[in-house]
Amino acid sequence: MTPLAALKIAVVGPTHPYKGGVAAHTTSLAHELAEAGHDVTLVSWSHLYPSKLYPGEQAVPGGAPDVEPFPRTVRALSWARPDTWVRTGRRLRGFDVVVVVHVIPAVVPAHLTLLRAAGAGRRVAGAGPRVAGAGPRVVGAGRRGRGAPAATHPGPRTIVIAHNVLPHETHVGDRELMQQLFERVDAVLVHSDEQARLAYELHAPRVSVTDLPPHLPGGAPVDRPAHDGPPRLLALGMVRDYKGVDLLMEALAKVPGPTLTVAGEMWGSSGERVKELARDPRLRERVEVHGGYVPADRLASLLASHDVLALTYRSATASQNALLGRQHGLAVLASDVGTFGSQVRDGVDGLVVPAGDEGALVKALERLAEPGYADELRSRVRPPDLSGPWANYLGTLEALAAVEPAVEPDDDIEPVVPDVGTAPTPPVGSGPAAVVGHLRHRISSSVRGLVAASRPEVELSRADLPEWIRASDILADGHDADDVKAFAKGLGLPRCGDGIAAWAALGALAAIVRVRDDGRRSAVIVDESGTRSPLSRWARAIGFAPVELELTGHRSSVEVLDVDTASLDVIARLHPGGCDADDIDEAMSQASWALKSGGLLCVTLPIGPSSAEGALGPGDVRGVLARSHDLGFVLVGDLDGDITGRMREASGTSTRSDTAYGLLRLTLRRR
Repeated sequence: MTPLAALKIAVVGPTHPYKGGVAAHTTSLAHELAEAGHDVTLVSWSHLYPSKLYPGEQAVPGGAPDVEPFPRTVRALSWARPDTWVRTGRRLRGFDVVVVVHVIPAVVPAHLTLLRAAGAGRRVAGAGPRVAGAGPRVVGAGRRGRGAPAATHPGPRTIVIAHNVLPHETHVGDRELMQQLFERVDAVLVHSDEQARLAYELHAPRVSVTDLPPHLPGGAPVDRPAHDGPPRLLALGMVRDYKGVDLLMEALAKVPGPTLTVAGEMWGSSGERVKELARDPRLRERVEVHGGYVPADRLASLLASHDVLALTYRSATASQNALLGRQHGLAVLASDVGTFGSQVRDGVDGLVVPAGDEGALVKALERLAEPGYADELRSRVRPPDLSGPWANYLGTLEALAAVEPAVEPDDDIEPVVPDVGTAPTPPVGSGPAAVVGHLRHRISSSVRGLVAASRPEVELSRADLPEWIRASDILADGHDADDVKAFAKGLGLPRCGDGIAAWAALGALAAIVRVRDDGRRSAVIVDESGTRSPLSRWARAIGFAPVELELTGHRSSVEVLDVDTASLDVIARLHPGGCDADDIDEAMSQASWALKSGGLLCVTLPIGPSSAEGALGPGDVRGVLARSHDLGFVLVGDLDGDITGRMREASGTSTRSDTAYGLLRLTLRRR
């Protein structure tokens, strides 16, 4: 690997001319990985599904791609030719990583054959970071028997991206096929906590959860024609039972006024049911059904001629349809399933109803029918962040590609914990050697805590952390800090009396959960923020085992962090023990060698005029970001894309020229 951790990656999955969200995501992923500096080949299919498994049209009508095709694409795989699975797999033996995009269980035999031919398979080896001089790694005995040597395979590391661990309509044998796949690979990436639990049930060795990043077809929004009339709803995409279009139409029949367009392929009995409902006298003049795939070049104009995107699903995992609606300025009516609850702000830019609740759906439609209400919701729609989620997504993939190999634990055998010394912790401030001993002692305690797997005090998932809690943000109003402190209390996190410290810590905690959590709270966190910061207490409350450093005197933690290169997941230096203009470069330098690929550096910095001691102005912050890029970091979570602009706004409210006027939280991900 190069110093920037560039990898030779094969992405195996559908792409153009195949249509649909998975093909668009796979293609976008190849583009994003290549732009991040990796050597990427997209390995796809010349013939994918048999018609019995996919009765609809598989290719994009007219040949126009939904997203720009990836230039280095090899369409070497064919469903009907198992020999292509073997030959293609052999060609992947020289790759560092094979990313398999899972579509349906019926394709698992092809993926297993390809992985075996590539020499890939789950490794059985030590796990976790090693502290320099701290003895052996933590090793779990493999299933081969007590005391058996760890087995490794020389082939590429393997990661499965599972859009749906199991299909919405399951069949006999699906679970068994998925279990065989998960038992073969090193890691699995999913897009919701529910899918992570299911993956673990099916013996996945390591699971990471991160939001499905936007890969939105249709291009930029177009001008909306003037409309004076009842709200126009749009149900977009393939009509299948789990999407609940029939539920929407049954509720709409009871609410006069709103109109509905159903645009998408009609799938089996679900499509027939929609056509039947459209003939209901109560809906005949208000519902239009346009069967067939909607190509990308028609999407923008179709969305511009509607007011509300309807996503009344019975069930869902992760979907970008709510983001597509927001991108084109539509309010969203969604069921509270999958990721919709976190993507739609109920009563602000859309309405969220319980899944399958016709009464709630009728009430939501009645609200939309009120004059001006749909326009009011639309006026508060914010376009989604199209770049930040991809930075998080790539960081998660890079972390899975760089972490220690997965462990196959034997349920009857306890892991061996390194004995790094049980002497009492020396007093802080007695020299670097004492702090090193303190750090080793704390990491030893952390490992023991992880092995004990004590139940977290607070159940906190990514879905509990709303979008407004940003990894990188500006605090210029004390009331905002008080609001965050109250929100943290509502989550059940331990009490924090300092609102500013709560604001700093909650953003960092959200970044850790969103980017570095593998579902088992195993991220190695070093918190240098001091005892007055709630970050370590909060991280411990939700199941992590952070290592706390309280350094006195000259804060030269880079000299006392005696850990292996690329061994930590998170380093935090937050208010009140955050960075300032004098030590931010040192913190970035430390993190550049101590963090794993995909690891996070979370810091707070005072912002203010040049006359304020330790503060940074907008120009200084731009310099910090430029230097961080040179050190191999990417900014995470700047949802508005304009941190410096918001700093200038904050400066406008300041009346003093000798003090900081705000606090900047930066989260940087190591490439």
